[in-house]
Amino acid sequence: MTQTADHPRIRLKPKANARGLRHGFPWVYANDIVTDRRTRKIPAGALAVLEDDKRAPIALVAVNPDSKIMCRVLDRDLDVQLDAAWFETRLRRALEMRERLFDAPYYRLIHAEADGFPGVIIDRFGDACVIQPNAAWAEAHLETLTEALVTVTGVTTVLKNASGRTRGLEGLDDVNLTLRGTAPDAPLPVPMNGATYMADLTDGQKTGLFYDQRPNHAFAKRLVQPGARVLDVFSHVGGFGLAMLAGGAGQALSVDGSAAALDLATKGAEASGFADTFQTRQGDAFEVLTQLGEEGAQFDVVICDPPAFAPSRQALDAGLRAYERVARMAAALVKPGGYLGLCSCSHAADLGRFRDASSRGIGRAGRQAQLIHTGFAGPDHPQLPQLAESGYLKAVFYRL
Repeated sequence: MTQTADHPRIRLKPKANARGLRHGFPWVYANDIVTDRRTRKIPAGALAVLEDDKRAPIALVAVNPDSKIMCRVLDRDLDVQLDAAWFETRLRRALEMRERLFDAPYYRLIHAEADGFPGVIIDRFGDACVIQPNAAWAEAHLETLTEALVTVTGVTTVLKNASGRTRGLEGLDDVNLTLRGTAPDAPLPVPMNGATYMADLTDGQKTGLFYDQRPNHAFAKRLVQPGARVLDVFSHVGGFGLAMLAGGAGQALSVDGSAAALDLATKGAEASGFADTFQTRQGDAFEVLTQLGEEGAQFDVVICDPPAFAPSRQALDAGLRAYERVARMAAALVKPGGYLGLCSCSHAADLGRFRDASSRGIGRAGRQAQLIHTGFAGPDHPQLPQLAESGYLKAVFYRL
């Protein structure tokens, strides 16, 4: 008996986009599947063979009847087994590219569907990795994934991060675990763009650090001249501010609502040798931008990197208004001839809409602008061309 014969079969409705699935789209929504009592009883995380409406097989998929994304494509080989060798092969392919691109083991190792691991994020911090298994199938195979990860990379510590709304949508728990080794009892230093960032792997946001902005930090670093005064709003652990200090800025002010994040930013500034030129201000970003405007503050470079204002299509209009407001308030703080960088991690707001909202905000501030650069996530966050959601990060830089 073949492996395929062991799996249940799930069939697409006649109007479902079977061609898109055959051409690489990785998701099947629940309303595109013929559901009956049998399919609804398939355990979350189980494997199945996906068929088109004529019962021709398409792919091996992971099933979650409780999720709007009911099936995630795992492999075109219907007889494959999800054993240690399967995981190791895909991990090695991902690792080979990262080792080619980065000279130190600090990067996103697995970027979900784009690396062949639907719903799975793995960030590497030297000898430690943090896994976010945001899909039921990954949770079901977490032990095998962990063993393969240790075998392929040689890391000694593996942590599970269970935060975020995606796990809730999959019906998964929010319990963080230490899967291998010992969880670090202090933030880990991470070198990037000439600065040192402090990553809290156990209590920080997401996996502890956002690697995706690395190339945009590098571009912002190029914008500063010696002695420049820079502002980093929604700074988290000091992302843009520390990079610009490494580029020669004379003073950086980081603004964030989280005292814990700003404490890590301060520790990063100290580790980088920037303690005397780095300042923080905790508070709501819109309130702080208003305060800075009332103070008549002016900066050579202003960067705003807010959380996702448009995490879904339903929130798109409100999110675009928020991005426009950020641009208007931030533009007023930029010196004539200075630079403004605006970022969005909302996949629902595509580049065109985000850029238009940002430009409107700058215009409403009474400023003239040149769009000089558009940035995206780094190459350790590859995009799956068939999945627009994998290209979530946008950054637009203007000279005012």
